[in-house]
Amino acid sequence: MTKLIVANWKMNKNAKACFEFFDTFNAKYSSKREAWIAPQSIHLNLVINQGMKANVKAGLQNCSDHTSGAFTGEISPVNAKELGTHFVILGHSERREIFKETSKTIAAKVKTAHQSDLKVIFCLGETLAERESGMTETVLKDQLNQGLSDQSLATADNLVVAYEPIWAIGTGKTATPAMAQEAHAFIRSILKDKFPGFGEKVRLLYGGSVKPDNVEELLAQKDIDGGLVGGASLKANDFLALCGDK
Repeated sequence: MTKLIVANWKMNKNAKACFEFFDTFNAKYSSKREAWIAPQSIHLNLVINQGMKANVKAGLQNCSDHTSGAFTGEISPVNAKELGTHFVILGHSERREIFKETSKTIAAKVKTAHQSDLKVIFCLGETLAERESGMTETVLKDQLNQGLSDQSLATADNLVVAYEPIWAIGTGKTATPAMAQEAHAFIRSILKDKFPGFGEKVRLLYGGSVKPDNVEELLAQKDIDGGLVGGASLKANDFLALCGDK
């Protein structure tokens, strides 16, 4: 399975910075690892067009659970797909924590995204308090079961799951490869039970302060199929290193 590296640019970069990124990235990217990028939605068309030059897929950081209607400020997954969007990130910890998205809301978004023919990167992860109280597996199981409820359209091809321990996002802290593998193995076991036909084939990404200096050891783990990367994806040369092109 080809490793997948997904850049979540969050609310960073202006248009000029996006063009500068691709000037460097496209010249050196070898496709050793699959690369996807989720920019701000206002730069989506730019990233789609620039990414095409190197077969880099572009996606949304969020979308609506409706395809159209009176929902001011929301992004229709159907219209995003029509534009050339490949995927959407759903359930990210910042959406859960800052914007108070519930598992019920996320499940509805996942269903609508799949109906709109978008691939979904479903995020889950525990807080430091939950980990220290021994609740990691309970939290992960609940988030999977609730956030992926009634997902009859899910397949190994259109669903990616990203484990992002909240205590390791933007803090400089990283779960050790062994800790990350333990969580990924547990997630894999739940997916195999939930999706008997393809759960073992769903790509699992690790997302928690992934950097060029730790990515190789993380990707060497049995159940880690790639990374969901924030800050380290903003510089073209760093993202190239994450993609195996140093």
